Amino acid sequence: MKFDRIRLSGFKSFVDPVELDILPGMTGIVGPNGCGKSNLLEALRWVMGETSYKSMRGSGMEDVIFSGTNSRPSRNHAEVMLMLDNSARQATPEYNDADALEVARRIERDAGSAYRINGRDVRARDVQLMFADASTGSRSNSLVKQGQIGEIINSKPEARRRILEEAAGISGLHSRRHEAELRLRANEMVARLQNQIATIAQDATRERQVLQDAEQQIQRLSEEEAEMRASISDDESEAETQSASRLEEASVHLADCEKAYDEAGQASAEFRARKQAIEQGVRNNQNRREKLQGERQQAENTRGDIQDAISS
Repeated sequence: MKFDRIRLSGFKSFVDPVELDILPGMTGIVGPNGCGKSNLLEALRWVMGETSYKSMRGSGMEDVIFSGTNSRPSRNHAEVMLMLDNSARQATPEYNDADALEVARRIERDAGSAYRINGRDVRARDVQLMFADASTGSRSNSLVKQGQIGEIINSKPEARRRILEEAAGISGLHSRRHEAELRLRANEMVARLQNQIATIAQDATRERQVLQDAEQQIQRLSEEEAEMRASISDDESEAETQSASRLEEASVHLADCEKAYDEAGQASAEFRARKQAIEQGVRNNQNRREKLQGERQQAENTRGDIQDAISS
């Protein structure tokens, strides 16, 4: 794959859309300090999937969006599009049928980045793998930044090995191996999780059975309680009926007793009246007897006087 053109819009100092042709041979960019030469290299790294905002010389990835000047307002998004020549058919299999590829990355404030290849939304990992298969990428040593030559010379053996692997064109294999290892670990984790889910499902089945048995037992207890309540209600109803009958009988008996008491009171009053009348008649008879006795005594005295007079 060969770089044909790069188009920038709202990326760092490139507030207006700019398109740069990358012609065969050597293409040079000449300008004073601060004109944006380093921003072009960072745009290449960014569109190829760079995820470190520090590599973009910012405090956050949104710092790549044009922040505005005294005369120009800030932008809410930035976009970089890289056009590639794929006539040699060196792209990944899913995009190798196209003669040209357009890789675009767009970032919006508070929304993150989005990647597209030939207008189709893709993952950042897909873009990184495509460039890794071509022995390049956002962190490739073929993109030399300021001070990187000294870093390469003084680098450790492991870093030199990566440079040689990239030059041999096998860096993409390591990236895919790493991705395959990640997928393998993910599959192993998924398998463990599935086993755990199966165990949890079995436990849940047992718990549901226990719950079902408990619900059935509760239902039986509820039915027994309802029967007991119905029996108690019948007993209470019968007791109330008997109590009402006994109360009615007691009320009738009490009425009879009250009537008998009234009749006894009336008879007692009549008896007292008759007793008083008898007592009064006894007293009258006694007075008459005493009077008659007095009259008899007087008559006997008179009789004795008369006999005495006759005798003399």
